[in-house]
Amino acid sequence: MSYAGKNFRYLRKLRGWTQEEFANKLNVKRSLVGAYEEERAEPRLDVLETMSVIFKLSLDELLLQDLSEAKGSSYLEQRRKLKTAVQSVNIQFVPVKAAAGYLAGYADPDFVDELNTFTLPMLAPGQYRAFEIIGDSMLPTPSGSVIVGEKVDTIEDVKNSNSYIVLSKSEGIVYKRIMRNNRIKNKLTLISDNPIYEPYNVNEEDVLEIWKAVYIMQKANTVQRWDVNQLAGMVNNLQEQVSTLKKKLN
Repeated sequence: MSYAGKNFRYLRKLRGWTQEEFANKLNVKRSLVGAYEEERAEPRLDVLETMSVIFKLSLDELLLQDLSEAKGSSYLEQRRKLKTAVQSVNIQFVPVKAAAGYLAGYADPDFVDELNTFTLPMLAPGQYRAFEIIGDSMLPTPSGSVIVGEKVDTIEDVKNSNSYIVLSKSEGIVYKRIMRNNRIKNKLTLISDNPIYEPYNVNEEDVLEIWKAVYIMQKANTVQRWDVNQLAGMVNNLQEQVSTLKKKLN
């Protein structure tokens, strides 16, 4: 008998996560988490392996042991243990002053090892890197913010309208939203959150790395305040850009 479904629900509640939060950490759809917990489906091996890393449990324990009835342990005791066992991931930090060097050394392990690192708790297993951004193209995210990104292995994994750090031969390091259009072959459209900046395309073959933004770190009191005239101008500019993009798509 497999206890995978029962343990799925028990461990999720132990951490206080919603099904949506748990699904994001496991890189699966929320509906699958529900199916696992209701024992309408058995978890895939890769999902169980990710769980074993997060909760520091063996596959045998996940599958064959009812963790909610583990001898000599209560719900509160287990929760305290899991809180003290929070894993941290080392994150290399690329400040603005290292941006030019990173373009040349991003694939050089020795260069990457020289970057300063920091840790953040509760990150799902994966490869992470942090980049300092400058400029106002992504306002309201202010200049000087640090974007923590998770490595995207292939361009096919990019999701439209999500924000990413993109490293390319032509543009260096930029923080933008990405749109992929099947009608425009082998190109990515990079879009700023600040609509006064026009979208532009980069060739997929020029893209060296993509990191999906998962955290934004910024100093207190650095968010720009907008006046009514600025907002009106931005809305008009954004409407014009949307109209232009629709014409191109049609």
